Amino acid sequence: MPTVEIDGRRITVEEGLTVIRAAERLGIEIPHYCWHPGLSIAGNCRMCAVEIEKAPKLQIACNTRVTDGMVVHTTSERVKAAQRAVLEFLLLNHPIDCPVCDQSGECKLQEYYMDYDRQRSRIPLPEKVRKGKAIPVGPRVMLDQERCIMCSRCVRFCEEVTRTHDLVFYRRGNHVELNVAPGRTLDNAYSMNVVDICPVGALTSRDFRFRARVWYLERTLSLCTGCANGCNVDLYHRDGRLYRYVPRYNPEVNQYWMCDAGRMTIHALQGEGRLTTPLQRGAEAFARAAWDAALAAAARRLEEIARAGGRLAVVVSAQASNEEIFLARQLAAALGASVAAVAWSPPDADHDALLIKADKNPNTQGLRLQGLEPDGALDAVLGAAARGELGGLVVYRCDLTRWRPAPAVAAALERVAWLVVLDTHLRETAEFADVVLPVATHAESDGTFTNHAGRVQRFARAVHPPGEARAGWDVLGDLVVRLGGTAPRQSAAEVFAALAAECPPLHGVTWERLDPHGVLAGTAPAAAPPR
Repeated sequence: MPTVEIDGRRITVEEGLTVIRAAERLGIEIPHYCWHPGLSIAGNCRMCAVEIEKAPKLQIACNTRVTDGMVVHTTSERVKAAQRAVLEFLLLNHPIDCPVCDQSGECKLQEYYMDYDRQRSRIPLPEKVRKGKAIPVGPRVMLDQERCIMCSRCVRFCEEVTRTHDLVFYRRGNHVELNVAPGRTLDNAYSMNVVDICPVGALTSRDFRFRARVWYLERTLSLCTGCANGCNVDLYHRDGRLYRYVPRYNPEVNQYWMCDAGRMTIHALQGEGRLTTPLQRGAEAFARAAWDAALAAAARRLEEIARAGGRLAVVVSAQASNEEIFLARQLAAALGASVAAVAWSPPDADHDALLIKADKNPNTQGLRLQGLEPDGALDAVLGAAARGELGGLVVYRCDLTRWRPAPAVAAALERVAWLVVLDTHLRETAEFADVVLPVATHAESDGTFTNHAGRVQRFARAVHPPGEARAGWDVLGDLVVRLGGTAPRQSAAEVFAALAAECPPLHGVTWERLDPHGVLAGTAPAAAPPR
């Protein structure tokens, strides 16, 4: 294995590693534009030029392989002069619209100018080459040709990742322009990834455009719940409002990418239809209720039905977290109730070989991990309800009218003596409820999901739930305790610890070990015995 010295520091790396990667491992930044770890090497921006002893001229770090004994300098005068020259060249015709550019705060041209250049422009503003601005190249992406630095990241993404060949360069020299290929639009399922990888403000999101300055936003590690893949994301938010998902690197799940449909699921987490307060059915309509009163009424009536020998059931969906599924099972045990699991997806759900899964639930495997087969017992529960045999039913995070023909489900729910619904939104099933309890979305709570491959991954609370809504694990734990059972109540981490102790595939998995890339269920070493 070769040993290389970079800026006076030595590191031994595997054969074939590039200089830029070796420097990265030492925490040394080599500026770059065209290089991206998820794409092929183009080597066209020349910003990553470094000085290598015994080499006659500067070499690009992105495409130069480490050899044993190599000595690299990244801050020599020759390197600094080259960096200034590259930046001046890139800025010759760049527009002076940084104050209104959507990339401000994330722009590598701005950052590198301040770090490596700071020269005054030698080109008068009227002599700059003018190109197209605010061109809608697709339904989700806007192009500003004047800002493009021709790094070709977006072109290579459409060639190598989506294989749709949507973007190309036209013309030559300082008149070169990025645009869509003849007869095409940028409308593939992953088109918004070109916005993420664009180092400047040439490609921007039409959904996020002009909505917020990034330096005002907070970032929270989260997961996309659009399908069973469980793509890792950074969730950007401010003052309780969610703004965007950006893919977060996970080599085992989504690499550097995520689909456009997954990004758009962020809008369903807030807005109209959210439940913000507990509801109890009155003589003619729902009435707002205090949490204590609603929980007491729900628990008291369920307990009465159980003592009278009535049949009870708990239905939990694959939209629930692992912790919520665990506590839903605890609730069923406290009531002596049966448990039915559901994981519905549209029959024509889209899917592909890259990331998108036909299963549009984030936690179908989480149900199976705890011994619940999705949809296996739902017909029995609805059948008992339709026959008037079901005394009490608790429905968690699902609208049963979507799983089976709505008129038949509605008729069955009307015959349930006592129906308790816990959900984020006021859906059709809740209209038949006696008590409705508002719970938080995954963006408003902590927890874990298990993706299609069995990888258990954490998500963290980014914002507070709206109104009086509470974390689902907290509400379920409260109900279990009111029914005489025991349940962890302090945090989602405590609930996960109880689940891991009970569930064999999770033995040895701790809350801390799940950060940042998750753990494949069944592969964790057993916890060391206490001394």
